[in-house]
Amino acid sequence: MDSFIINGPCKLEGTVRVSGAKNSVLPVMAASILTGGACVIDNVPDLRDVRTMMKLLDVLGGDSGMEGGTATIDTAGIENFEAPYDLVRTMRASIYALGPLLARYGRARVSMPGGCAWGPRPVDLHLKGLVALGAVVRIDHGYIEATADRLLGHEIILSVPSVGATINIMMAAVLAEGETVIENAAREPEVVEVATALKTGGAQIEGEGSSKLVIKGVKDIKPFTHRVIPDRIEAGTLAAAAAATGGRVKIEDCRPDHMHAVFDVLEATGAEVETAGECVTVTGAIEIQPANIETGFYPAFPTDMQAQMMALLSKARGASTISEHVYPDRFTHVPELRRLGANITLDGSVAVVSGTDRLEGAPVMATDIRASSALIIGALMAEGETKILRVYHIDRGYERIEQKLGSLGAEIERVKD
Repeated sequence: MDSFIINGPCKLEGTVRVSGAKNSVLPVMAASILTGGACVIDNVPDLRDVRTMMKLLDVLGGDSGMEGGTATIDTAGIENFEAPYDLVRTMRASIYALGPLLARYGRARVSMPGGCAWGPRPVDLHLKGLVALGAVVRIDHGYIEATADRLLGHEIILSVPSVGATINIMMAAVLAEGETVIENAAREPEVVEVATALKTGGAQIEGEGSSKLVIKGVKDIKPFTHRVIPDRIEAGTLAAAAAATGGRVKIEDCRPDHMHAVFDVLEATGAEVETAGECVTVTGAIEIQPANIETGFYPAFPTDMQAQMMALLSKARGASTISEHVYPDRFTHVPELRRLGANITLDGSVAVVSGTDRLEGAPVMATDIRASSALIIGALMAEGETKILRVYHIDRGYERIEQKLGSLGAEIERVKD
């Protein structure tokens, strides 16, 4: 396994470009199953999860390849309908194969998903939605087995606006007979992204970006060409790193309109945020001010930025609170930040971060994608050397993060253990 060696503290300065969105490209790749042809996807980040999704599509019988940020995926040869445990256990987004396989071929067998090891994240909403469309679903020895002679449009009301469930149900519904309405749908840009790709292929979808999606089934989805939006979480992470180190960083090829909640918190800490088109420049404050954060579903503050902001606030001049409303136990990064000297206490789903004057380098272990980036931010603020173990997590969600930070002045090195 690889590790990062980071020597701090440092002040990040310069310009950096954001890669394509991980949480968009994975379901768009899965949507190619619906076409039975060759799809072209641009601005694809070279991530471990992207490679895993390509391998999964190949195992199903597809033919995928990537060169220079462009992926070509031909699903004409799909004859296998099982997403095996060995692949699915490493990446939760594999569940996105379920809806398209069921819609196009009438059957699917997908292992229960794995991925980041924090908290219960059940797929019940995915399955209830598919059952409402007419699927027969059962769980057999850790596999989801779904069959349907045909899918029929239906009204589906989600108990929570789950991004994954919204996307999976939407992908199944585009080939269902009749009209499907998804109420309390997720509004995240990633949902809009998948809808846009499907509509390029002929899908009839209305309301993407709102809490009500209306999908009118069509007979087929044609192969599409699509360019992936910039990754708002990577952009937010780089912005938090700039603010944490008191630096000044221009972040290019991003979507500031997707990041208002993150910018509001950064400005509360004293950072200066300037937006211009598809760029944002973040200048850190001389003294970080405390802030109170409540995560929620888009357009509220994203849970995927909670850990990074916790690292930033660990050196604030006062106490901050972070209330985690999406995944109440998403705090595996707390013990590791404490190893760097952060003063954090937990009370259920609320973290109280009491700022300290000094963080010190120490060996720490990454536990998931966003925890990894929080530890990097902590290490950039800390005195001395920090070794971050198990950075394969960050390779799942951030493209060449050490090179990007290195170009901004960070003293960061990838080493083999």
